[in-house]
Amino acid sequence: MAFHEVRFPDNISRGARGGPERRTQIVELASGDEERNASWANSRRRYDVSYGIRRADDLAAVVAFFEARNGRLYGFRFKDWADHRSFIPSRTPSPTDQQIGTGDGVTTNFQLVKRYASGGQSWTRAITKAVAGTVQIALNGVPQPVGWSVDHQTGLVSFDTAPTTGVAITAGFEFDVPVRFDSDALDVTLDIERLGSITSIPLLEIRR
Repeated sequence: MAFHEVRFPDNISRGARGGPERRTQIVELASGDEERNASWANSRRRYDVSYGIRRADDLAAVVAFFEARNGRLYGFRFKDWADHRSFIPSRTPSPTDQQIGTGDGVTTNFQLVKRYASGGQSWTRAITKAVAGTVQIALNGVPQPVGWSVDHQTGLVSFDTAPTTGVAITAGFEFDVPVRFDSDALDVTLDIERLGSITSIPLLEIRR
């Protein structure tokens, strides 16, 4: 996958609009009842970052970023300010935020994940773009400052020695969303003061 490990400007992404979407097929029966089926097992996020442009310099930064990514060709990191931590956005990550596995004495690699739960139901999201310097690990609730490493491009945590059987492996972290531009064109409008604007700058989450 063509990907640049660079993050879209934070000052612009802070004003973006968007979030998760799902694909559901709904069939209405003759009785008026309906059947619903999920076409996607996982959600996919869409954003429009044009809302974050407030100055001419912001517009110039977006154009430069777009050109450097060759439009839709290269993916990049995006900070979703509404959902970028292992727990709620207002709380600093803790090493016990998310359980990423249970030791079996053999396995040394574990994927960072985030669970979304409500009303007894939950969905688990694989986290691939961890932010460097933010990942914390605990075994049975005890923080582990050493003995492991994390690949910030894949979200894979690797232990020097396999955690023993039954040990709960938990993690806290911040993360970015892997996205790409969803258009090969930017429609730039210049007003009289040359402040400029772009009607829409769509981004789409990249799923492997």
